[in-house]
Amino acid sequence: MRIALLVLFLVLSLTVQSQKTYPQDAFRSPLDIPLILAGTFGELRSNHFHSGIDIKTQQRQGLSSYAIGDGTVTRIKISLWGYGKAIYIAHPNGYTSVYAHLKKFSPKIEAYIKKQQYKKETYEIELFPEFGELKVEKGELIAYTGNTGGSSGPHLHFEIRSSISEKPTNPLLYGLEVRDATNPTLLGLYGYPLSEKAQVNQSNAKIQINFNKQKDGSFLADTVHAIGTIGLGFNAYDRQDLAANKNGVYAVQQIVNGKLYTEYDFETFSFAETRYINTFIDYAHFGKYRQRIQQCFKTPSNRLGIYNTLYNNGKIDVKEGMSYNVELLIKDLEGNQIKAIIPIEGKRETLKVAKEVKKTDYYVIAKKPNNFDLGAAKVYFPSNTFYEDFYMDLEKGADTVTIHNSYVPAHRNFTITFDTSKYSEEERKQLFIARLDKRLRPSYASTYKRGKTFTTRTRNLGTFTLAKDTIAPKIRAKNFKEKQWLNNYQYLSLAISDDLSGIDTYNATLNGEWILMEYEPKTNTLTYNFDDKILDKKQCELKVVVKDNVGNTTTFSSTFYRK
Repeated sequence: MRIALLVLFLVLSLTVQSQKTYPQDAFRSPLDIPLILAGTFGELRSNHFHSGIDIKTQQRQGLSSYAIGDGTVTRIKISLWGYGKAIYIAHPNGYTSVYAHLKKFSPKIEAYIKKQQYKKETYEIELFPEFGELKVEKGELIAYTGNTGGSSGPHLHFEIRSSISEKPTNPLLYGLEVRDATNPTLLGLYGYPLSEKAQVNQSNAKIQINFNKQKDGSFLADTVHAIGTIGLGFNAYDRQDLAANKNGVYAVQQIVNGKLYTEYDFETFSFAETRYINTFIDYAHFGKYRQRIQQCFKTPSNRLGIYNTLYNNGKIDVKEGMSYNVELLIKDLEGNQIKAIIPIEGKRETLKVAKEVKKTDYYVIAKKPNNFDLGAAKVYFPSNTFYEDFYMDLEKGADTVTIHNSYVPAHRNFTITFDTSKYSEEERKQLFIARLDKRLRPSYASTYKRGKTFTTRTRNLGTFTLAKDTIAPKIRAKNFKEKQWLNNYQYLSLAISDDLSGIDTYNATLNGEWILMEYEPKTNTLTYNFDDKILDKKQCELKVVVKDNVGNTTTFSSTFYRK
């Protein structure tokens, strides 16, 4: 008896020690408002897992954001896309907090940044202050919330990372309070025949599984008839209280006849592996329907480290005449959960739905480099561009080529090279490589020109063409007129736009001196703040030069008065 108790004590001790604990009272909230989330940690996004939480800011910008703990600013980045205006603070306990999509920074941090922007004469900038150069205290104002970068609405993107590994962890594990008594929502269940002769409900292709909600709140699927090695998948979302946003779930368990086959959660993940989300979801389904099915089994190309338990890689070997009871437990961080029960009977039936395998003349072996000549262009896929071998659709053309479709993900960049020798030197100046959407609308693909050879590197499959841009960008004043007195104005605002290839660079001077104009691509706006205080004349000569991606240039000049 004593030996049994000792063994139990050791097992419990090891279990407790293996569970990562996070400080619960070291950090405060980054905002002074109740935390309501528009996005959760680990949420499934395009080609990546969400590395923080998105905190709602009452549909407005300019809320005060505070340092969650004592620390020092280690990185500041301002970019047109991605995180927009972002600040990184290292804390003594080994964590780094990140605040992104900001409108502007606190006065002392703003002054530090503008000094460097004027020195380098650039709006987009990345700075790494000396350790201790910009110290902050817990609760100190560091910035104001905004909508910069790739944000689609005002909010604060907030992260907590390890300062050593830089791995992000779920910020809600640090004692931040978010009201949540709402269960996740199940949208769909799916069966996947995985072995050569496997089938699910008379199909050897993926098939949807019907289910109904029970009185106890659980979900019961119709009995599944299957044979061979199969896998299950689901589509679900989670909601927190006080918000209608369809956010990501936190943890999933797949239990087969009482045995845990699959268990994963979104406590943490590595940025180095985040793109393997494309092996975690059913990417072909996502490409067709824009719905993300989480697969409860792990494919050979899946290198994610989010799994706590994997038996048989989450795959179920169904044998003739055997019965299997599968439970899917889908949870949020507060422990709210839903249960889906899928009864499976081992039974081979007449096949009614056969998996379509379209064979073409082009077979891609994922682990090897692949080259294809499409006439107008050549495409080169480095080894391991793709996760699996497959038949690729390729279409040749005079100026347009089609490289498969958006239903297959690429893990690495591949190269498309166009031969433009049939065009004159003047024509080539206005040409660029464009990717066509489903409506055949062109969008600029970063084009590298070397003589008569144009090249782009991309991860996007689809249709590419040579497009021509002959129209220069447009510039107009938004909040002032020619020769106007602007004594009480806080800022100058101009609208800039380009009809095809897009804005490449812009430059602005006032009385011959470079000035900082902030560019917001979502609103096509350039803004200069008069607080920069470099004016020393009543008569001010403003000059703005904007160039698009093929070199078409427009110059805007205006005179105004200010004292």
